[in-house]
Amino acid sequence: MTADPVDADVDLEWLSPDADEELVWAASPDRRTLVPAFAIGIPLSIVLIGLVIIAGEYLRVTNTHYVVTTRALYKKTGVLSRDVKRIEHEKVQDISYSQSALGNYFGYGTVEVSTAGGSGVEMSFAAVTDPKAVQRLISERIDRTRGEPASDQTSDDVLAAILEELRAIRAAVEDDATARQNRHDSTDSRPLTEETRSVGKGSTDTRSTSRSAREPGDRTPTEYDEDQSN
Repeated sequence: MTADPVDADVDLEWLSPDADEELVWAASPDRRTLVPAFAIGIPLSIVLIGLVIIAGEYLRVTNTHYVVTTRALYKKTGVLSRDVKRIEHEKVQDISYSQSALGNYFGYGTVEVSTAGGSGVEMSFAAVTDPKAVQRLISERIDRTRGEPASDQTSDDVLAAILEELRAIRAAVEDDATARQNRHDSTDSRPLTEETRSVGKGSTDTRSTSRSAREPGDRTPTEYDEDQSN
């Protein structure tokens, strides 16, 4: 037994896929899961509560839909309200399935999906026909998605972009080194100032300049006598 690609009873009006997203598989819970509800509800139908049980379970099953596309997994629930959950293939970490005794007899079960970083089961396709086939279909679709290139760029385009970036970095480094060298050469070729040359003439000029720059009151007695004798 294999999973049917698309269940004709599934209403996909709620689904809003991306432009490049294609439908792979869609289904609803197996209607045979209503057997327990009928078994309980029919005896209680004489007090009307049985009809409520049967109607509630029927609406729940017929308004639950599971979808697998080329990009993600979807689960839609709700009768009066609508709750749609989506998990992208890249986030799926583990897929498992289980069957109860009744499900094993009738051929339906539950497929559970866990995601990376999630806490436990993030999404479950309950009471789907042939859960083993559904699990295999989802696994193959996820493996195919992860094997596709992340973008439309070819390897040559990526290599060209890397080389262009390296050339830009090299040019920036060379420009910075040239600017540093120019500043260094400009500093070394700066002419000597008058003050720098006067210092190089000898200690006599330095003392004379230093002594004359001081106020008369700041001179030592020896310096004062030398000035008087001159």
